[in-house]
Amino acid sequence: MLRVTESWQLRQDDRHVNSYRIGEAAALLGVSADTMRRWVDAGRVTAERDEHGHRIVPGRELAAFARELARPETAAAEGLPSSARNRFRGIVTEVILGDVAAQVEIQAGPFRVVSLISRESAEELRLEPGVPAVAVIKSTNVVVERT
Repeated sequence: MLRVTESWQLRQDDRHVNSYRIGEAAALLGVSADTMRRWVDAGRVTAERDEHGHRIVPGRELAAFARELARPETAAAEGLPSSARNRFRGIVTEVILGDVAAQVEIQAGPFRVVSLISRESAEELRLEPGVPAVAVIKSTNVVVERT
C-alpha cells in the first residue's frame, strides 16, 4: 500500500496516467498556457514529451508545484499570524448591504467566493466593487468532488 508521504516513480507504461497537457495544467492553476510554458522552460515545473511531442506535466509534479505556489503570501509573511491557510486574493465584484448583514462577492481567479459578514464589517473595510480583497476560509467541513 502506498502512503501519501512516500515518494515514488510511475511505471513506464503508466507515464501518462494523471498527467496534464500544458493547457490543462494551466487551467488547473488558474494561469495562462503561456505562463505555464514559461514555468516549464524556466525549470520551475517538470514536463515530459508524449508520443506526439506534446509537453505533459505529471500529476504529482503539478500537485507539488501547486503547493509551492500557494506558500509565499501567507499571513505570517504579512505579519498577521493566523491558523487559516486558505487565502484567495481577488477583487470585490458585488456588495449587497442589508440592515444587519452584507453579502460580499469576490472573484479570485476562476473562483467566485460569496461571504455573509456584518454590515458594520463591510462598512469598516469600505468594501465596494473594484476593491482588492482576500477571502480567508477556515472550515471543518469541506466537500471534495473528483472531476
